Amino acid sequence: MTPRTRRVLQAVLYEVFAAAFVGPVLGLAFDQPQSSTFLLAVVLSSIALCWNYLFNALFERWESRRAVKGRSMARRLAHGAGFEGGLTVILVPVMALWLNTSLLVAFLANLGLLAFFFFYAIGFTWAFDRVFGLPQSAVQAP
Repeated sequence: MTPRTRRVLQAVLYEVFAAAFVGPVLGLAFDQPQSSTFLLAVVLSSIALCWNYLFNALFERWESRRAVKGRSMARRLAHGAGFEGGLTVILVPVMALWLNTSLLVAFLANLGLLAFFFFYAIGFTWAFDRVFGLPQSAVQAP
């Protein structure tokens, strides 16, 4: 699988599962109609999809320059923290506007999602790597 195909497949699968979770949770948390929060989840997932592709391209570029290959737990934690941290900065204003709430409330809501997604990102990437194999950037040379 080419690096580009791998990144697109990973990002799309990641976001499909994310949207299915986020929409109902936001609807319940903000007492909003499910149609509105599902649409918000699709918007958030679309933004996250673009960020996922960009972040993984940058991460794999950085990773390819490392002397130590493979994906240790520390590297997976760094990946999860970098991805989710950047996404938080992008999504909080969108959530605040959509849900007609303050940046603080949107940030707090995002923290709840972040707690879930931090572990989800690590687990999903691990499972994806198990099913599809490691990217070339993480394969040890013979």
